[in-house]
Amino acid sequence: MRKRLLLIPLGIVMAVILAVVIGGPIISSAISPKKVDPFSITAVASAGTTTPRPVAADNGTWAVSSGSQAGYRVDEVLNGQALTVVGRTDKVTGSASVADGKLTAANVVVDTASIATDNTGRDNYFRSTVMVASKYPQATFTLGAPVALPQQIGGTPVPLSVPGTLAFAGEKRDVTADLKMVRDGAGIAAVGSIPIAVKDFGIDPPNLGFVKVEDHATVEFRVNLTQNG
Repeated sequence: MRKRLLLIPLGIVMAVILAVVIGGPIISSAISPKKVDPFSITAVASAGTTTPRPVAADNGTWAVSSGSQAGYRVDEVLNGQALTVVGRTDKVTGSASVADGKLTAANVVVDTASIATDNTGRDNYFRSTVMVASKYPQATFTLGAPVALPQQIGGTPVPLSVPGTLAFAGEKRDVTADLKMVRDGAGIAAVGSIPIAVKDFGIDPPNLGFVKVEDHATVEFRVNLTQNG
């Protein structure tokens, strides 16, 4: 498969060339991405989060619900300035299954064509050339093996490492999602990240002198789960 350049639409490349030729920072600073913090999760004081819940009460299926988000974070150096580009979408669906205190199945699906930053040109290139969204409209994470859940998921975040398969743009790789979970009322919220080497997914990050995109990126997510039935 021909490797794809990462996050550098023609319009941005031309803008940077102009900035270098003219010798001024105006154009390059105008396309600097907006700072976006990673997803985080805090202790919750909602009713029911401090009361012990029997392990069997979480058995069954759970659905990814509203408020869920996912996206990417990648570092680059643009005209000598270190920047971080973050793209996100709230078009996230999926489900999970729990049995006998274990996460036995999980599938999270992200609509790649809706992942957006604060730059339309970058987004158009990302969707068409990097993710090839017209051919591969979804990115998915699928649980690789059952995982024992914490003994009690309450109002204080607890860590969990989840092995699985990440698939997008026609490539699949085994990964590990490191996340934190907290019970919020009747639901469960989880935030986490998956570090990846973009070359593993057929993406060739450019190094054109005035712009260099790092080979390593991070998939980020916040998933809200609601128990069915």
